[in-house]
Amino acid sequence: MPTFINPDDAPKPTSAYAQGVLVSANARRLIISGQVGVRPDGTMCEGMRAQTEQVFANMRAVLRAAGMDVENLVKIVTYCTRPEEISVIREVRAGFLGAHTPASTFLMVPALANPSYLIEIEAEAVKDA
Repeated sequence: MPTFINPDDAPKPTSAYAQGVLVSANARRLIISGQVGVRPDGTMCEGMRAQTEQVFANMRAVLRAAGMDVENLVKIVTYCTRPEEISVIREVRAGFLGAHTPASTFLMVPALANPSYLIEIEAEAVKDA
């Protein structure tokens, strides 16, 4: 099982994440491509909240297909085109992660691959072999 690290001599996280995650070499590693606010039927979700909820639903589907779940996430990277909606993203993220705190990076970007995408999140998960 990964060890989530927040040392006393490093800054405290400003949100729910760990400063570092230690993973043993004897684990299965899942790298999740950037997930966007598109439903399985190919339709686009409208608005930041709906897209963010769909991103996490898509991520959960990939995790489950690999025999994993949210508690196996060790790193997430969020790309957002609307900095003014960070509170919505944090709220949806908190609902998805619960008390789990993987390492995290949050980037504001001018655009994503499709102009309709407002958010994209990639992740990594590990599970003991």
